[in-house]
Formats: sequence, C-alpha cells, structure tokens
Amino acid sequence: MGKIISNFFISLDGVTEAPDQWHFPYWNDEMGAAVEAGMQSAAAMLLGRKLYEEWAAYWPTADTDQDAAQALTNVRKYVVSNSLEKADWDNTTIISGDVAAKLGELKKEIDGDIQMSGCATTVRWLLANGLLDELRLLVHPIAVGHGRRLFEDTPTQPLKLVKSETFQTGVLNLTYVPDAG
Repeated sequence: MGKIISNFFISLDGVTEAPDQWHFPYWNDEMGAAVEAGMQSAAAMLLGRKLYEEWAAYWPTADTDQDAAQALTNVRKYVVSNSLEKADWDNTTIISGDVAAKLGELKKEIDGDIQMSGCATTVRWLLANGLLDELRLLVHPIAVGHGRRLFEDTPTQPLKLVKSETFQTGVLNLTYVPDAG
C-alpha cells in the first residue's frame, strides 16, 4: 500500500513560497542526501495543478541536473485538478472528480511512496481529508517575513513528530504523521 508523503522547504515563520529566494544558502550534502532519498523512494509523484504546470514547463527540457530531469520525467505523476484538461508530460495522469476516493484507490494500488514537493493547498486538503501519511519539513533557520505559509486559515491538525535530525547548517529535518489523538 502506498503512502502519500509531502516534502517542504520551510522557514521558521512557516513560509514555503519562493524557496529559491531564501533556501540555497542552507543547501549542503546532508540536505542533498535527504532530498535524494525522498526522490529515490518515489514510486509516484503527486502534484497540484500549479506545480505541475511549472514543472512540466521546465523539467522536460531542462539543461541543468539531467539526473533529476530524467527521474521526474520517468516517474508516474498524478495531478490533482478539476480544471486541467490535458497533461502532456510523460507518465502523467490527471485525477479529478471525486479526488478523495480516487486517491484512496491510488494508495491501495501503488506499492511504495507517493511523493509530493510543495503544493501547500493540496497538502492542507489531504490533511483535512485524512489522506496525507507523512509531512516532511526541512525547517530553515530564517524568518522570511512575507510569502504564503504552509498553514494559512487551516483547521487545527494534530501532528506527531516521528523523526528529527539537525543539519550542520541549522536546518531541521522533521517528519510528522497525523495524530488521531
């Protein structure tokens, strides 16, 4: 049975928007290994429409990081969207309509991790619908002060810390699971 696992670069003040503007000074081999481990464990990727459109416009023709480009093109991708009409990027399926039921079925069909990067709106929805299995946060020691936050206008979601480590840069690598209480 598959697990839906979401991954975020996040600041101390909860900002996940535009990590390319604040996260790179904290990148090191430890973080690279953590990100790589997540990518290698992916039996599939789950994306929201916005992130799918950004990645589909970039990765299939990316000149840099050919290994990542190849891995992302080859992995099965599922896009949660009721507005996207077609998905041209290789190995992509659109999930629409009764998304909760379809994702429940997908979790039963896939043997392995269904990885997500970003997609805060989708993650909030997954948590609210009991579909997110793990939330992995790379918490950066910076207060960005502006930008979209992971949890904006969100009902209370109890989480349980199941794994933690501190990188030399001060970044915390945290793994949470929903806590039913």
